[in-house]
Amino acid sequence: MNDNRSMIEVMRNRKSIRTYKTENISDGDYQAIIEYIQKAGSFSGPFNRQGKVALVQVNNNVTDKGIKLGTYGFIKNPRAYLVGITEKNKYSLVDFAYSFHKLTLFATGIGLGTCWMGGTFSRNSFEQELSSIKDGEFIPCITPIGYPNEKERIFDKAVRVVVKADNKKAWEKLFFDAAFDKPLREENAGPLAIPIEMLRLGPSASNKQPWRLVVSPDRKTSHLYIEHTPNYSSSLGYDMQLLDMGIAMCQFDMACKELSLEGKWIVEDPEMDLPNSNYEYIASWQINS
Repeated sequence: MNDNRSMIEVMRNRKSIRTYKTENISDGDYQAIIEYIQKAGSFSGPFNRQGKVALVQVNNNVTDKGIKLGTYGFIKNPRAYLVGITEKNKYSLVDFAYSFHKLTLFATGIGLGTCWMGGTFSRNSFEQELSSIKDGEFIPCITPIGYPNEKERIFDKAVRVVVKADNKKAWEKLFFDAAFDKPLREENAGPLAIPIEMLRLGPSASNKQPWRLVVSPDRKTSHLYIEHTPNYSSSLGYDMQLLDMGIAMCQFDMACKELSLEGKWIVEDPEMDLPNSNYEYIASWQINS
C-alpha cells in the first residue's frame, strides 16, 4: 500500500466483499500480505496479548491439503483466507481484533477485498487445515481475500440489505458528552470528531454496532463501553461482540494517529452510572499530556 495513502480514506471506503474474481492474487500483493504477517509476528494490540494469523490459499474453497473450508455459501471464489488464532478471554479477543483489523485495512489498501467472519464459517474445517493452534487457543475470526468482483455483487448487495450494513446508528445513539444522559453532538466533538466518526463506520457482527463512547468535557479522555446484545453469540461459546470492540478501537486509534492526535488506550474504569446491565467498560483512550 502506498504509505502516503490516507487510512481515513481506506476506512471510509471499505466494504465487506463476499464475491471475488477467479483470478489469483498477484505475486506482489501476496508477498505484501506475507511480509505484513511476518513483520507483525505476534498479533498483539494495545493490551499486548498474544495472537497469530495464518494465510491459507484455496482453489474453489479447497486447500492444498485437500480440505474443504466451509463458509456456508456466504463467500464466492475466495483466493485465500486470513485466519486468526488467539485465546478465548475478554482482552485477548479485543486485542486480537484490533491487530487483525489493521491487517484487513492493509489488505484493503492494496486493492484486496475482505469480509470479517466470526460465526458464518466452519471452525472445524479451518482447524483441520492448521497445525499451529495450541491448547487454550481457538479461531475467533477469519476473512477471505481476493479481488472484488464488481460485476457480480448482487449477492453482496442482498446480504448488505439483510444485515442493514449501510444503516449506521446516528451519533446521539452511540456517543455521549461526559455522561450517558447527554448525547454528544458532532459539532461539539472538537478534534475527536473524525476519529469518532471512523469508529462509527467500523464493521460489526450483524451491524449491531455495540460500541458506546463517553467523551470527557476537556476532550482528552474517551471511555469505550460495549452494550451487549443478550445471547447474541452464546451458541459459539464466546462473545463475538468483543471482536467488534477491537475493531472500534483500531478505527479510532488509526484516525487519531493520522491526525497527529497522540494518545494511548488504558484500562481505568471511571465507574460511571450505566444505562442498564448490558453495558460493560472496555478501555479508555487518553491524549498524551
